[in-house]
Amino acid sequence: MRAKILYVSDLTYPARGRRYCDEDIFLTRELRDHFDLALCHPLDAVALMDSFDAVVVRNSGPVLHFQVEYDEFRAAALDKGTRVYNQLTGKADMVGKQYLVELSDAGYPVIPTTDSDPAALPESAGYLVKPKLGSDSIGLRKVSRDELTTLPLDGLLAQPLIDFRYEVSFYFVDHDFQYALYAPDPELRWELQPYQPTDDDLAFAQRFVDWNAIDHGIQRVDACRTRDGELLLVELEDLNPFLSLASTKDTHRTAFVTRLVSSVNTLLSD
Repeated sequence: MRAKILYVSDLTYPARGRRYCDEDIFLTRELRDHFDLALCHPLDAVALMDSFDAVVVRNSGPVLHFQVEYDEFRAAALDKGTRVYNQLTGKADMVGKQYLVELSDAGYPVIPTTDSDPAALPESAGYLVKPKLGSDSIGLRKVSRDELTTLPLDGLLAQPLIDFRYEVSFYFVDHDFQYALYAPDPELRWELQPYQPTDDDLAFAQRFVDWNAIDHGIQRVDACRTRDGELLLVELEDLNPFLSLASTKDTHRTAFVTRLVSSVNTLLSD
């Protein structure tokens, strides 16, 4: 008998510059060749998940819009030992953006980040303030240095504006690199093109994936290339990263699906 998978997605979420539904239509079509699969909205996951062998959380949109229900889902899945993909052990965006502060304090190549001491940030033309539980630029605002010094940072983090050449994303299944995409125009974040990473680029991205506590799941390492050529982490998306599969080559999509199926099967066998 084939394993039964509950695939969680919000097909109607109005993401800027992206169409979640197209990506999920493609992935569910491919996964049906290997699993018995049903698709549901994230608000229905708790009521349905007991009837399935695993729950695959994909493009469910920012959980900020249904934080109480998402917390209930996490609690129920952990209590029952439900197999969830991505595994609920992630230390990055899955549990908020506090990790950016911790990685910055530990000396990782991250955009300098604080939640308590604006004076510790380097001089900049401006600063970004964002909620620790934010997503998809929700609650993001730009402030001056003077505004930052008087702004309470309860539940917030602050970063300097970085003058970068471009943003680049590295996509992983489990701890294995799959492909990379970048946005040549900083003003057009989601107009992506294939990117050929160097060995140093891959070592940069791999460092964050290895730091995280996910054995089975999809992770996206988002970084920016500074004017000096350095890569700095923007975020490590380990909850429901959009994959921009439509911007990849056919060979990359095929290889990604093959690796994804293998990863879900390994989760099922654990």
